[in-house]
Amino acid sequence: MSGLTRRKFCGGILVATAWAAVEVRAQSWPSRPIRLVVPFPPGGPSDTLARVLAQRLGEQLGQPCIVDNHPGAGGTLGSELVARAAADGHTLLLATTSTHSIAPALSPKLPYDAVADFTPIAALADAPGVVLVPQSSPATTLRELIELARRQPGQLSYASSGIGTIVHLSTEYFKAETGTYIVHIPYRGTALAMNDLVAGTVDLLFDSVLTGLPQARAGRVRALAVTSLQRSPLAPGLPAVAEVVPGYEAVTWFGLYGPRGLPPALAARLNEVVNGVLAEPEVRERLARMGAEPTGGSAAAFARRVQAETLKWARLAAERGIRFD
Repeated sequence: MSGLTRRKFCGGILVATAWAAVEVRAQSWPSRPIRLVVPFPPGGPSDTLARVLAQRLGEQLGQPCIVDNHPGAGGTLGSELVARAAADGHTLLLATTSTHSIAPALSPKLPYDAVADFTPIAALADAPGVVLVPQSSPATTLRELIELARRQPGQLSYASSGIGTIVHLSTEYFKAETGTYIVHIPYRGTALAMNDLVAGTVDLLFDSVLTGLPQARAGRVRALAVTSLQRSPLAPGLPAVAEVVPGYEAVTWFGLYGPRGLPPALAARLNEVVNGVLAEPEVRERLARMGAEPTGGSAAAFARRVQAETLKWARLAAERGIRFD
């Protein structure tokens, strides 16, 4: 055997041995409870989704899946914790648009790389928003709202839940795509903003379907459209913004990540289990109750979508001068 042949032979043995070791780890995983980190406080949409997912993951994988709320800095602290965790499949992150699309687009001091420091596993769900105006508004359709804003630049105002939130960015995106000038009034959350919308103090709010639709159904405000790319089964009868503003989409997505270097066999197994869980009628019903639609799909498709979302928000932030300090 020549030296070159010997080196190729030995190299082949090393590669085969490495893959065999990965397969052994995959077969013995999970060997202890799985920690599902939620980088937000208990009680919110991320926490609710995590608990639905954790219960079924634990049942499917034969080990408890424990939700660990680790809030702080807009989701940054919990995300960083997972980025630094061992890549053995026992620590996972329930990420959102905020942690992996908006924060990378707006924050120059993020303590993790949203791409390099994580292994994408699967998209979980989308939570669309709903465009709301006061009952006193002369706009009864989205097209009428756009025409009103164009006729009265700077005379209408919109509320948001704070600078850099999905509510803020989705409205700025709407303004950019429609060529309108609507004054931004940031609030500390949407509850106070909703009160002022009902009173007619502000003229527009892009709220979540979960909290906004009940207000519209009660007749306190008027719903004009949903912010998903297509009409949503969560809001029957409402058109999508994209029907008037082609290509417009602004939703909160939820997804599952592991740390960087998660073995492909473990990531594939998790993706398979998650997709199965998301197809269950009971899970889909529970997601609908929290204002979300299940997504699923491949890890590669999830990664591509997050990248596209990040680029979209980064372009918008640069054009509008929006950033976190």
